Amino acid sequence: MAPANKPVALITGAAQRIGAEIARTLHQCDMDIVIHYRSSATAAESLKDELESTRADSVLLVQSDLNQTDKLGEIIQQIEQWRGRLDLLVNNASAFYPTPMAQLDTRQWDELMGSNLKAPFFLAAAAAPLLKKQQGAIINLLDIHADRPLAEHPIYCMAKAGNAMMVKSLARELGPEIRVNGVAPGAILWPDQTLSEQAKTDILSRTQLGSIGTPADIARTVRFLALDAPYITGQVIAVDGGRSVQQ
Repeated sequence: MAPANKPVALITGAAQRIGAEIARTLHQCDMDIVIHYRSSATAAESLKDELESTRADSVLLVQSDLNQTDKLGEIIQQIEQWRGRLDLLVNNASAFYPTPMAQLDTRQWDELMGSNLKAPFFLAAAAAPLLKKQQGAIINLLDIHADRPLAEHPIYCMAKAGNAMMVKSLARELGPEIRVNGVAPGAILWPDQTLSEQAKTDILSRTQLGSIGTPADIARTVRFLALDAPYITGQVIAVDGGRSVQQ
């Protein structure tokens, strides 16, 4: 085990997209980073190489299917063996796709509830003993649609709504040693599923700033909650360009 002289952040689903940008931002803040991934091994290795080009031996890769909740403790054990500490858990990994009522099945329920609600909760429980030793923090990535349901996405929206209550509940259960907060992105990255240009225009027309955000907007908010907000817990910050001020 290497000397534990730097704070350690675990970011789930960190190989690509918003998770990767959070990893870059926290690494720039002199944190050692644990990049969790499920199947994006190539992207995870590439990000590790990128980060370690500026600071050697500062990144640990952990592969795991978070829906296998009985194995979540193994992730924490690997981190403890690597550095002996954990200062921040960022629950970023998430499945997202439409589930129209006429096409629902239990597989969709299990996957969307598992990645967006069950896994973050049980990973937080597994990480809590190590986080408490460092007076650490948990940050969950939510969605503005936890509060404003998105058409044809009922399971996803319900899962994120539960995640929002998780933030408040865990803040109460784990305080004062651990702070728990959330970040709710709006239009940051278009989903992998193809959206028409008209659909994109409609979304941005309901955003007060009239533009799409960037992963860096989310990463900076995570950084603030992790490092510069010692008296904030149980809160969810919407990073949505003002979308949530409209009905």
